Amino acid sequence: MIKDQLSAYIKRTVEITDDELIHVLSFFKTLKPQKNELLLSEGQTSQRSFFVGTGCLRIYFKDENGQDSTRYIAFENMFATALVSFITGQPSLEYIQAIEPSELLYITHEDFNSLRKTVPAWEKFYCKYLEKAYVNTASRLLSFTTMDATERYKQLLSKNQTVVMRLPNKIVASYLNISQETLSRLKSKI
Repeated sequence: MIKDQLSAYIKRTVEITDDELIHVLSFFKTLKPQKNELLLSEGQTSQRSFFVGTGCLRIYFKDENGQDSTRYIAFENMFATALVSFITGQPSLEYIQAIEPSELLYITHEDFNSLRKTVPAWEKFYCKYLEKAYVNTASRLLSFTTMDATERYKQLLSKNQTVVMRLPNKIVASYLNISQETLSRLKSKI
């Protein structure tokens, strides 16, 4: 079932032959982390890219005060990895955590890059993946510099209400870069 989800996701993203798709899917392995399980810790090198079948992953780092700052949240039918570490091979400054019990597929860095060399559609898929990651990061940075807490919360409600509905306030506040108290006030007003 989860490979069917991944197959549909890839087909929506790029044109790929059935043979190429079967080959690509053969490199993905299943992983079922428990709630709050860490899949990557700061200082480790990101060696896997994850596709979420069910559940939720978050990517976060610790700020100068040791507080979590959530950079990315991946629900069903989304990819997640500590991309800077995955690309550069340098130790990660981020953590990857399963927020809920999850069913994932993952591909290793080595297999991911091998496919880029042997399956032209996978190289195109990677370009689309990077474009999406860049747009997401740029949009989040822009929201932090041009919007106040209320505007960011309203934007989150309009673009991805699932974050607010499924996740604990602590994580939502961390994602919005606001305190839990501010989030509670916003929730009571809006």
